[in-house]
Amino acid sequence: MSRIAFAALMTAGLAGSAQAADIPYGSRAPYTVNQPLNAYSWAGPYLGGNIGYAWGSVDNNPTRPSGFAGGVQGGYNWQNGPFVYGLEADLQASGANDRFAPWKFSNPWFGTVRGRAGYAINNVLFYGTGGLAFGELRGRALGVTESHTNAGWTAGVGAEFGFAQNWTAKIEYLYVDLSDSRFAITGMPNGYQFGLVRLGVNYRF
Repeated sequence: MSRIAFAALMTAGLAGSAQAADIPYGSRAPYTVNQPLNAYSWAGPYLGGNIGYAWGSVDNNPTRPSGFAGGVQGGYNWQNGPFVYGLEADLQASGANDRFAPWKFSNPWFGTVRGRAGYAINNVLFYGTGGLAFGELRGRALGVTESHTNAGWTAGVGAEFGFAQNWTAKIEYLYVDLSDSRFAITGMPNGYQFGLVRLGVNYRF
């Protein structure tokens, strides 16, 4: 009886060896993956909100508008290994304003359309960003209000952290330059340059 059992075991072993020999050299066994199953993916669309603080100055005028700003952002990421790149747009309401002598300048709203590129360490992304900026610069003097919508540019850096499967939080700094346009109330070209620090949350679809 023991000889029959030994023969059966030998037959099973030879069959397993033959199957293993049939697997081409260099091929992977079934269900093997190239990265850990829990690796964080940054690819795809997202939508979120933010709040922050802006401070800056007006060209050819002593006012220095500052105040809180908040709004919404959305974008799309592509990922190649640890490298993440994409596009993002945002629209912000701003309370930044300042008064000096007869002049008061404010920035009621602004927005940006930017590229983003960065390096991900699993669920942490460090990135740089830059692109187009646009917004309103509003001036008032002696009861006369004048408003211009100016275009310009923006650049900045940030870090984003994935704290759940579909949720991320970020901190970001942007420098925004809304180019000059001539204001009748000052007789000068006036533009608004400001820094912005903001916190945001995104939901990834």
